[in-house]
Amino acid sequence: MNHPATRPQARRRSARAFTIAEIIVVVVIIGILATIVATRLLPKITQSKVITAGANAATVANAVTAYIGDCGSPPAGTALADFLMVRPSNVSEEAWQGPYLQNSTQLLDPWGHTFVMVFPGVKNADFDIVSYGGDGQPGGDGENKDIVKP
Repeated sequence: MNHPATRPQARRRSARAFTIAEIIVVVVIIGILATIVATRLLPKITQSKVITAGANAATVANAVTAYIGDCGSPPAGTALADFLMVRPSNVSEEAWQGPYLQNSTQLLDPWGHTFVMVFPGVKNADFDIVSYGGDGQPGGDGENKDIVKP
C-alpha cells in the first residue's frame, strides 16, 4: 500500500504552493522597486506643487488686478476673500463686478495655506501675491520657498 505523501496527487498539491523563502524574496523585490520609484517621484510631487502654487498665485493676482481696476485699492489689512469674494461695504454695487474668483478654494495654495497679499508689493510695484510654501512661514528653501506673483 502506498503512503499518502508519495501519491502523485499529494505531490502535485505541494508543488503548486509557495515556500516562505519564495514569498520573502518577492516581498523584498517589491520593496526595492517601491523605494526606487518613490525616490524618483517625490521630487516631482514637490516640483508640481511649486508650479501649481505659482499658477494659482497668478490667478489670484489677476483677480486683484481686476478688483483694483473696478474699485481702486483694496482696504488696507483686508483678507483677500473679504474683497474678492464679497463686496466690501465701502465699494458701491455699480463699481464691484465680483466675485472675482469662482470659489474660495482658489485662495489656497497646494499646501492648504491662504495666499497673502503684500500691498504695496516688495517684488512688484503695486502688490505681491505670496505663498509661503509647504511650511507656511516666510523664507525657506525647496518646498518651503516663498512663491511671489504677479
